[in-house]
Amino acid sequence: MNYVMKTYGRYPLTLVKGEGSWVWDDQNNKYLDFVAGIAVNTLGHAHPALLQAIQTQASQMIHCSNLYHIPRQIELAEQLCTLAGLDRAFFCNSGAEANEAAMKLVRKYHHDQGTERHEIITATQSFHGRTMQTLTATGQDKVKVGFAPLPVGFRYVPYNDLSALAAVVSEHTAAVLLEPLQGEGGVNIATQAYLQGARELCDKHGALLILDEVQTGIGRTGTMFAFEQLSVQPDILTLAKGLGGGVPIGAMLACEAVAASFSPGTHGSTFGGNPLSCAAALAVLKTVEQESLLRHVKQRSDQLVQGLNQLVKRFDVLVDVRGMGLLRGVGCDRDVAPLIEACRRHGLLVLGAGPKVLRLLPPLNISEEELEQALMRLEMSLNEVSA
Repeated sequence: MNYVMKTYGRYPLTLVKGEGSWVWDDQNNKYLDFVAGIAVNTLGHAHPALLQAIQTQASQMIHCSNLYHIPRQIELAEQLCTLAGLDRAFFCNSGAEANEAAMKLVRKYHHDQGTERHEIITATQSFHGRTMQTLTATGQDKVKVGFAPLPVGFRYVPYNDLSALAAVVSEHTAAVLLEPLQGEGGVNIATQAYLQGARELCDKHGALLILDEVQTGIGRTGTMFAFEQLSVQPDILTLAKGLGGGVPIGAMLACEAVAASFSPGTHGSTFGGNPLSCAAALAVLKTVEQESLLRHVKQRSDQLVQGLNQLVKRFDVLVDVRGMGLLRGVGCDRDVAPLIEACRRHGLLVLGAGPKVLRLLPPLNISEEELEQALMRLEMSLNEVSA
C-alpha cells in the first residue's frame, strides 16, 4: 500500500476470493457480499457463464483496435439498443466516461443544429463521476473542493422538484441529466411525475434528456433499466457498473437523430468495446435472461423490503426503507459508519450512501436463504450498535 495513491478510504479488509454471494479475506474469514463491487457484480463472484465467456474470448482475442469491426461489439450494441429502445451505442470503460461521452454528444448535437446551447441541468445530491466534467455535473459540493476552476455550463436544482426544474429550463438548456434513482446521493427515487415532467420540459424547449443508469441499469431495480418503471424514454442513456459483471465496460446509448452528431474523429476510446469486455457483457445479458433474474430480483426485493421494514419497527436507530429492486437504502437517525463496522464483524459487507443511509447491493442472483442470513446478521449488528 506504500506505493498506491490514497484516493480511497479503505476498510481494514483484504479480499482475495469470491464465489457466488460470498467473499473471503486473506485470513480466510467469510462474508456475505452486499456491496457487490458497488453494484458491479451482477452475477455475484465466479459465475460459470461469465468465467467461460471471458476464458473463451481471451483465448481468441482480448483487444482489437476500433479501427476495425469487432463482432462482439456489434452484437452487444444491437442487444442494448433493442432493450433500451434506442438506436446507437458508444462503448467506453466506466460510468464517468459514459457520462462524459453523453455531455460531449449533447454539445456536438446542438452545434450541428446551429445553436450555441451548452448548459446542462442536473440535480442536487446527484453523482455522475469524478472526471473534471462529471464531478462538475455532480450536485454535491464536497466532491469539488480543491479542483477549481471547474468547467462552466452547469446548473443544479433540487431533485424531485418539478417546479424548480421548470424555472430554469429554457432556450439555453442543452440537456437535463438525471438519475432515476440516486445511489450515492442517498438512495432517492425519482417520482414518475417528476421524470415525465422533465421529459415534457425538454421536448418543449428543444433540450435533450439524459438518464444516468450507471448504478441502476442491467436489472438492478427489477427491470433491465429503471426508466422502464417510470414510463419515460430518454434521448441518451448511460450504463456501466453491472453491465460487465466485473469486467470494466461503459456504454452511452442515443437515439439516431442525436447519435448522428458523432462522426469519425469526434470521440473515441482505445479500450472501449474491446472483445473481452463485450463478451463479458453479452454473457451477463444472456444469463439475466436465461436465469430469469428480473423476476428473481423482484422476489428477493420483496423479501428484503419486508425484512428491513420489520427491523425499522424494532430499532429506533432506523428511519425508513427506500430504493428499488436490489438497490436498497435504510435511513438512519445517526452516522452509519459504526453500523457498517458492526456488520463487517458479523460477516456482512454493506456500504453507505451519504452519512445517514445504509446501502444494500447484493448480487442479482442472491438466494432466498442467503438474503435471510444477511437480515439476521444485520439484526445482530443493530443489536450491537443500539446497546
